[in-house]
Amino acid sequence: MRTNINLIPVFCILLLCACKSGNASSQNSQEAPKDTITSFTLPAIPPMLTAPELRADFLVKHYWDNVNFADTNYVHHPEVTEQAWADYCDILNHVPLETAQQAIQKTIERTNVNKKVFTYITDLADKYLYDPNSPMRNEEFYIPVLDAMLDSPLLEEIEKVRPKARRELAQKNRIGTKALNFNYTLASGAQGSLYQQKSDYTLLFINNPGCHACTETIEALKNAPIINQLLEQKRLTVLSIYPDEELDEWRKHLNEFPKEWVNGYDKTFAIKEQQLYDLKAIPTLYLLNKDKTVLLKDAPAQTIEEYLLMKGEQ
Repeated sequence: MRTNINLIPVFCILLLCACKSGNASSQNSQEAPKDTITSFTLPAIPPMLTAPELRADFLVKHYWDNVNFADTNYVHHPEVTEQAWADYCDILNHVPLETAQQAIQKTIERTNVNKKVFTYITDLADKYLYDPNSPMRNEEFYIPVLDAMLDSPLLEEIEKVRPKARRELAQKNRIGTKALNFNYTLASGAQGSLYQQKSDYTLLFINNPGCHACTETIEALKNAPIINQLLEQKRLTVLSIYPDEELDEWRKHLNEFPKEWVNGYDKTFAIKEQQLYDLKAIPTLYLLNKDKTVLLKDAPAQTIEEYLLMKGEQ
């Protein structure tokens, strides 16, 4: 998780208008210039673009115009480059998803001029967009990074094995697609499946009882008024699933879960062994509609609560 990078508020960035490209020489230059990098220069936003959404669109598409990615000096200045990357990831949230995805893929493609820089920038993408501890984690932004890596002429085939595996896993249970079905077993021995849930919403909660983050999430869900209201109205099912092998440990924590929840375990370990769901972080939450289409993927409890409130479900 980032500890020393502070985001520049987006509205401040959109008001800035740089006039010079003093940080970098020609983009096509393969010769690393003398290390004079001290700051990041934003592109000059045309004055006629006054609407925030138009300024954000321009900035996302031209954010790196003043950077020569052939210059390896940027690698040695994380106080400049990493801060710029963090701000860029934040700005991506203020344009349509398709625009953000196209922009970030083109950014990674531009780093193909130097493998050292390419590796540095893709490592930043891992840190901010993929790492489960990152507050900026965003799989939909990370997928075009993986696409650019798989298309990169700089990487050997062996180096593409990991991004390929991540790309395949990211394709599963994407927002707007139908969640993968699985069977579960209750403490009583009775069995059921994800698709058997008939409520308007299903909140899939894959967890490992006893872990600190799992306990925090359980308490957050238990204390969320909108969650409790929809449970009472039979419009929401909270399906809590334990994917691991230590059943004695799972049974020991059963009393921590509300009786209104469906609390089961994956007897065949299909979720893990078949990689039905990405479990790089535990717990993980998915909000599904009545057709089991994914509405939110790997989302914090607060985000799920806000989503339901926004939909006017209170």
